[in-house]
Amino acid sequence: MTLMPSPAHRSDTLGLWERAWRAWRGISLAQWMLVAAVGGIVFGLAAPGLAPHLKFISDIFLRLIRAIIAPVLFGVLVRAVGGVSGMKDLGRLGWKALLYFEVATTLALLLGWFAAVIVRPGDGVALVAKATVGAPAMSFMDVLVNAFPTSIVDAMSRGDVLQIVVFCFLFGVACLSVGEKARPVLELADAVVTIAFRFTHFIMYLAPAAVFAAMAGTVASGGVDVLTGLARLFAAAWGAELLFLVAVLGGSLVAFRVPLRRFVHFVREPFLIAFATTSSAAALPQTLANMERFGVPNRILGVVAPLSISLNLCGSTLFLGLATLFVAQAANVPLSFDQQLLILLTLKLTSKGVAGIPRANFVVLTALFQSFGLPLEGLGLLLGIDALIDPIRTSVNVIGHCAAPAVVARWEGVEFPRHLEPVQSPAE
Repeated sequence: MTLMPSPAHRSDTLGLWERAWRAWRGISLAQWMLVAAVGGIVFGLAAPGLAPHLKFISDIFLRLIRAIIAPVLFGVLVRAVGGVSGMKDLGRLGWKALLYFEVATTLALLLGWFAAVIVRPGDGVALVAKATVGAPAMSFMDVLVNAFPTSIVDAMSRGDVLQIVVFCFLFGVACLSVGEKARPVLELADAVVTIAFRFTHFIMYLAPAAVFAAMAGTVASGGVDVLTGLARLFAAAWGAELLFLVAVLGGSLVAFRVPLRRFVHFVREPFLIAFATTSSAAALPQTLANMERFGVPNRILGVVAPLSISLNLCGSTLFLGLATLFVAQAANVPLSFDQQLLILLTLKLTSKGVAGIPRANFVVLTALFQSFGLPLEGLGLLLGIDALIDPIRTSVNVIGHCAAPAVVARWEGVEFPRHLEPVQSPAE
């Protein structure tokens, strides 16, 4: 006699599988990459002879990332530069916002770079990889001349990021100068960005496997020193982000006599949302609402906040500088002063307008590594540690979006109240 499971038992089993499936689907990509990084470390230590054979997985991932570089740079740069077609009508307010963005992001980039110089997190990592072929040694003037392309198609086919950036920047300025006639081109650039968003989204499904393979191979060849280097990178990133938050953003608020206690009171909620979700978009509604309650006039908030979201990514810009020098140190690739200057300039330009693309920082870094002879395999290490750095990086981005309209408002002569008041939720 065969015993059949009761309907209640079948229902409990289905419920268990349904809960397990929901839990599986609820794990974010960042969490999967963190799990993959830990698994890769364990596998690399346990099977050092087998781990290097998984390199083909990370190689496929890197090839796909390289394939999207040119469309991403074209879309985001042309859209970012040409899309501010109303800037000439904004006058004093728009240029003050842009000046503040450029100063803040430049300081962020330099702080990230010098944090890597001081802490040297890449020392001892011994990233064993075949470096990408960079340009031959040239004088600074030769490099400067070579930055201007003779053919954008040729530059895109070779992945010459500096030539692509220069062309797209000038093309964007040309779109800005012709006004309304450039609208179809800007709509095309916006469509390219949207498609690049989805393409990158598809590629990132392979990221956990690529992180596992990259971490396993690197740990197998470098041993415990790799983990020490990643720990130093984590400490350097958090330390530099917090220093920027206090010294630069806090210093700018004090310099413009923005009431600091009141500002902290109103940005606390957007900061916590960004930290918990690692998403600037999730914190955006509360950012705008709280800055309005803080006292920033709508005419200023409506201009500065949208521009800040694309052009004022201080936390991300800081990490780009730190991550680039970390990989150079890990691969023992010496960088001359001219190369460092060009890398910083390239990062400054390519960091604009990438806020809407997931993991866009890594597309920018892939393009940079390819042009300056740094190993693309370093990207796997960065992706493995990124989930631990992303919360503070995103939070600094959001605080930068809050500080910019407050500073510009004070620059315009707006006086903020000094007293504190309850922060109301949108439902209230």
